[in-house]
Amino acid sequence: MGSGAGERGWAERRPVLFPFLLSLFCLALSEQIRYRIPEEMPEGSVVGNLAKDLRLSVHELPTRKLRVSSEKPYFTVSSESGELLVSSRLDREQICGKKPACALEFEAVAENPLNFYHVSVEIEDVNDHTPKFMQNSFALQISESTKPGARFILGFAHDADIGTNSLQNYQLSPDDHFSLVIKEKLDGSKYPELVLKTPLDREEQTSYHLTLMALDFGDPPLSSTAQIQVLVADANDNPPVFSQELYRVELPENALPGTTVLRVMATDQDEGVNAEITFSFTEAGQITQFDLNSKIGEITLLNALDFEEVKEYSIVLEAKDGGGMIAQCTVEIEVLDINDNVPEVIFQSLPDLIMEDTKLGTHIALLKIRDKDSGHNGEVICKLEGDVPFKILNTSRNTYKLVTDGVLDREQTPEYNITITATDRGKPPLSSSSSITLHIGDVNDNMPVFERASYVVHVAENNPPGTSITQVRALDPDLGLNGHVSYSIVASDLEPRALSSYVSVSAQSGVVFAQRAFDHEQLRAFELTLQARDHGSPALSTNVSLRVLVGDRNDNAPRVLYPPLGPDGSALFDTVPRAAQPGYLVTKVVAVDADSGHNAWLSYHVLQASEPGLFSVGLRTGEVRTARALGDRDAARQRLLVAVRDGGQPALSATATLLLVFADSLQEALPDLSDHSEPTDPQAELQFYLVVALALISVLFLLAVILAVALHLRRSSSPAAWGCFQPGVCVKSGPVVPPNYSEGTLPYSYNLCVAHTGKTEFNFLKCNEQLSSGQDILCGDSSGALFPLCNSSESTSHQQAPPNTDWRFSQAQRPGTSGSQNGDETGTWPNNQFDTEMLQAMILASASEAADGSSTLGGSAGTMGLSARYGPQFTLQHVPDYRQNVYIPGSNATLTNAAGKRDGKAPAGGNGNKKKSGKKEKK
Repeated sequence: MGSGAGERGWAERRPVLFPFLLSLFCLALSEQIRYRIPEEMPEGSVVGNLAKDLRLSVHELPTRKLRVSSEKPYFTVSSESGELLVSSRLDREQICGKKPACALEFEAVAENPLNFYHVSVEIEDVNDHTPKFMQNSFALQISESTKPGARFILGFAHDADIGTNSLQNYQLSPDDHFSLVIKEKLDGSKYPELVLKTPLDREEQTSYHLTLMALDFGDPPLSSTAQIQVLVADANDNPPVFSQELYRVELPENALPGTTVLRVMATDQDEGVNAEITFSFTEAGQITQFDLNSKIGEITLLNALDFEEVKEYSIVLEAKDGGGMIAQCTVEIEVLDINDNVPEVIFQSLPDLIMEDTKLGTHIALLKIRDKDSGHNGEVICKLEGDVPFKILNTSRNTYKLVTDGVLDREQTPEYNITITATDRGKPPLSSSSSITLHIGDVNDNMPVFERASYVVHVAENNPPGTSITQVRALDPDLGLNGHVSYSIVASDLEPRALSSYVSVSAQSGVVFAQRAFDHEQLRAFELTLQARDHGSPALSTNVSLRVLVGDRNDNAPRVLYPPLGPDGSALFDTVPRAAQPGYLVTKVVAVDADSGHNAWLSYHVLQASEPGLFSVGLRTGEVRTARALGDRDAARQRLLVAVRDGGQPALSATATLLLVFADSLQEALPDLSDHSEPTDPQAELQFYLVVALALISVLFLLAVILAVALHLRRSSSPAAWGCFQPGVCVKSGPVVPPNYSEGTLPYSYNLCVAHTGKTEFNFLKCNEQLSSGQDILCGDSSGALFPLCNSSESTSHQQAPPNTDWRFSQAQRPGTSGSQNGDETGTWPNNQFDTEMLQAMILASASEAADGSSTLGGSAGTMGLSARYGPQFTLQHVPDYRQNVYIPGSNATLTNAAGKRDGKAPAGGNGNKKKSGKKEKK
């Protein structure tokens, strides 16, 4: 684990002094931080406390923004503790290969102010690779004539580690005939050789099986094995011999494929097949850059070379004769560098924005020049192209800084295209250019500006809540948050508590909304002060005034102030002199309208009058004047309905009811004032007249019946004369005269049975009720007085019932054509002229027959002969029962309906319509 600069065992700090002319900043940059860590550390492992080694406190980290600038992200800096952490896998063999020293160099960047620090992390090797043979088994053919001491090169193992962790030793399984010798190449790698200790005898043993083990000295040590099979061949006394054991050759990296690299020479003193030599690579599968002619031993270039990838090659060649004896040699090829790589300009720590208020000399970016060539070919000169307010400074080898060299103005130039050219010192020199775009950041130096100096908006009242009434807009030339404008209401002539309930403004769009429905009658205008504020730091703002004018709508109907209504809501009376001349000012209707303008322009009209043409109303003044003098036929009490309309669209109106009484004094007007329960209704008057006619007919009929009974009693003195008062009384009798329906008579006879029970019952056709023995039988004369006809043992006088005022009839009793039952539930008289005339004809015919005493009981029961005259559909149920409303002059008795008695309905008191009856008689 890396422990930071504080632990001298793992981290070292070597300050290197630069020339005196360099600035103090450059001197700080030249100080290099060194760490040492083992390879394969887990991600997130701590290398060292970089902030502490750079003398940065933890509190400075958020502002200094300490970070790592490198090509590959092997490390990162913790933003909280400032520790240098491992961010990716560290495989020393992959990063540095076989190099004895492996170090990763990069720059640590700190801002505010911008500083760069060179950091070197040395990667130590760990024993993580096992030595491996290229083949798991080897086969050797050794002639039995081979003398002891002969050596045979075996296949060697590869270990990617270095130092003690690399391949260090070989071991051979114990054997009496063979031993192992370890040799070392010029590059330090070791390979084994098998040594024959004693002569071989093929006749005794044809083959030998040995085990070769490769070991490293790591902790713990790792090893691998390979099997060796030695085949004993017949005598081939002389093995091939190379002209030299080691061949060295230099080859430029731009050599073309097919170029001859080297030709090796080997000889064999044997003859024949044993002297035929073939050449081969011992590790042919690993050699991809070169090709070998197995017959002549010529090595040619197979693929292009690259000095930056591989600087040298070490190849083992094998020469084998026809007898199976082999010899080996080593060929080392060194690749020479040429200027074939163009310098690269790499921008590191490039900011996204450069604020326009940046001071001169501020560090903007870090440049790193990379040339893969070496020597003079890798030395690079860098310069800045064009006329821009920037310059570059050389801080260390192949490292430059880009700093400001002029004033920046975003409004004039929002961005700069920077081109940097790098040229090396090779022959010929190579160069390249790299361009970047620097965006100038905005500073909040412009305040929002409204499109208008002030706003005036007209809003009609009764607007829906939440409606948009206007939109204000302000422009800010700044960018981002500096140009993002939000709107608010900062002042108003309304109360602060009520402001939010009237209007609101959208902070984003500037749309002003009405929070409620405005009322022109309560608030006609108000003024707001709106503020546009940007989001810069510090924020800038601008105010503008907005005046809202609430327009009027015709939403208020006229209200009548005079004449006022009484406490119970009814209209009051005004008196008019009977001698009032045309143009006489009777009264004045006074009305007001809460609206304004044309909506409050009132006009007065006569909507309904008892006597049209008697009064006139001023169109604009509302003055009620007499249009003509009071006539003899004009009623003393007049009702006038005046409509008051405004001038709105649509117009609204109200009505005023005037009750006028023509009288010269208050005492004269009192009778008319007390009789104003209901206005005159033509339909009610028609009903009244019909009821009066029916009452008169009923009285005449009653007198005729009484007269007939009295005459009958005088002629007969037998008890049978009282038969009508027996239990079978009021039975239907046969017709005396055949009915003649064409003459308009009603085939109906009436029997009147009056019991002294306080009620008078008038039944049609028959009476099935039994009279008790305790009741007195009474009859009435034309004057309406009742006198006893049949006396019982116990006679008791009872008070007569008052006349029934409930003369309205039910639904089943209402007249109409063809059996119709029209009308309302109050029993109004039929408004059809045909039905009215028909009913009047029936009543007159019935009354005529009753007066003549010639009525008979003809037709079916309950029809009164109406079906024969007016059709079968016109039956008794269509004729109303008017008996309960017949008033007999001089008597309190009222004819009642038997059906009402059966329903349990008692007749109402007789004082209810007394005033109304007097009124009808007067009219």
